[in-house]
Amino acid sequence: MTVATTRSPRAAAAEPAKWGIPTRRANLMFCAKRMLHQLRRGAQDFLAGPQLLSKSGDAAFSVMVGASSTPLWSEAQPEERLYELGKVHNLRRAAAALQGVVVPAGALFSFWKQIGRTARRRGFVAGRMLQEGCLIPATGGGLCQLSNALYETALQAGCEIVERHAHSRIVPGSAAADGRDATVAWNYVDLRFRPRDAMRIEAQVTRDELIVRFRARTPARNKREPRPQAVRATPVTPGVAARTCATCGETGCFRHEHRIDSRHGGIPDDDRCAFLVDENWPEFQEFVENVRRSGDVLGLPLDGATWRLPRYDWKREGFADVGSAPLQALRRALEVRWAPAQGPARRTAEQAGAERIAARLSRLLVPDVTKVVVAQWLLPFLWRNGHLGGRDVEVLMTRLPMQELHARLDRAFAAHPERKTLGDFRAPAELIEAEAEALAYASRIITPHSEIGRLFAEKAIMLDWRRPAVLPRVEPTPSARCIAFPGPTVARKGAYEVRDAARALDLDVLLLGSELEGPDFWDGVRTRKFDNPCEPNGWLKEVALVVQPAIAEERPRYLLAALAADVPVIAAPACGLASQDLLTIVPANDLTALIAALRASLP
Repeated sequence: MTVATTRSPRAAAAEPAKWGIPTRRANLMFCAKRMLHQLRRGAQDFLAGPQLLSKSGDAAFSVMVGASSTPLWSEAQPEERLYELGKVHNLRRAAAALQGVVVPAGALFSFWKQIGRTARRRGFVAGRMLQEGCLIPATGGGLCQLSNALYETALQAGCEIVERHAHSRIVPGSAAADGRDATVAWNYVDLRFRPRDAMRIEAQVTRDELIVRFRARTPARNKREPRPQAVRATPVTPGVAARTCATCGETGCFRHEHRIDSRHGGIPDDDRCAFLVDENWPEFQEFVENVRRSGDVLGLPLDGATWRLPRYDWKREGFADVGSAPLQALRRALEVRWAPAQGPARRTAEQAGAERIAARLSRLLVPDVTKVVVAQWLLPFLWRNGHLGGRDVEVLMTRLPMQELHARLDRAFAAHPERKTLGDFRAPAELIEAEAEALAYASRIITPHSEIGRLFAEKAIMLDWRRPAVLPRVEPTPSARCIAFPGPTVARKGAYEVRDAARALDLDVLLLGSELEGPDFWDGVRTRKFDNPCEPNGWLKEVALVVQPAIAEERPRYLLAALAADVPVIAAPACGLASQDLLTIVPANDLTALIAALRASLP
């Protein structure tokens, strides 16, 4: 990349360099000079270079002292589509490296020290890079949009600019046209600055913009209004603006990229969608089958057909590419199995496993994947690591958002502090924040869960619950005083209310789930288990109704089976069932309402 290396860009901008057709000899000379510059800068930084700065989520950095917002998409020519997708992909990678970086007061920030080399093995791809007046394909191309934004924001925050280089040509629509640019080229053309006060960098790729913000603990000292730092004396003309092979028309140039027919892979016919899924719910399976296209991508934890695991048995036919994370999924399964059935260790294992699976499946998110349909379990990790910016996102949602779920558990625990399992686990704050941001960013929420649909009414796509193939019950109930509790026996599923109601009304309880509240929990209640693997839905013949007054419920499969067999159900709104015949909705944590509903439903 040819750059103006002067620290005073006004003088450099006064005389624009003349453009000529590049030659192989000139290119060899340029590469040799670049290598020498890189070696010299590498030696200098090895001896006394800037330090790698650490990240922090410290909420004390609350005062915004500088901000920049620039559009992601600018190139309308179809020949440039692949490189623009590559630029946005590179910006995702680089912004993720900068997000949350804290620059201490007086410390030196270096663009390349924080980003690192833009190698393919690190996930960077080809984008356009300015070299000798031409925008040529290069791995990591397009990062000047980020360096421009950092420079502009550093000026607003009153930082000392230690090193900054102006572009030698103007990329139309870029900050260079306004004299606010800062070009970079590994590793010798850098952007370096020092803040007067400690600052935290926020860098984010949204659907349409690259946003950079600097936050401090206090308002910036000696802050100045942003103003042009390199006002160019000449207007933008074809002789000054940077050229691409799509616009210059110099077909004799050795760099010329001959027009490639889209049928041979040069220009994408259409953008692709990636479906990154987890557990196979029949409702989601049907949705994916109905909306997928031939060029789309499927990512799943395990190949359920190969491993004979119905839980992950997604239909693979019709996808252009299918990827999985078998090692990560097996590790998650083992860690969850070894963890206690109830408590923080199990939840931590589930989240750690989802993070590893998300990291593996993120490799499927190549630049031309412009839409992602993602399982909720994977969502916060993909968002936090910057994989979803600049893409349309839809979420396959199975449970309440963590923020809402925790709020409900906190209220219930405050009302019933003796119910210890209500407070035994909370997800890390940064994970809750990442999920909330990603859900706000998502364009659609896909779910069969009615309560989730109400939370996201403006963008929810409601699916119908798939009822199991259960014949309506025709035999009389052996005991009109027996109710089924799907469970498991834990406070958040309404176990305390079911137990107390059974004691008050002298009811038998058929337990369908595991017991997690201790061996003496059901003292004073007649309980029994159903265990007949030959007839998995045989329990429906033994009960008068099914009760689940849960605070949170993801999979109301027992309730759906009961409704399919014409067995009455009493459930809380958190079970996600829409109003229908044989269903009575009662508030969670309301023993009085539950007893009243039981009296009205039992003979």
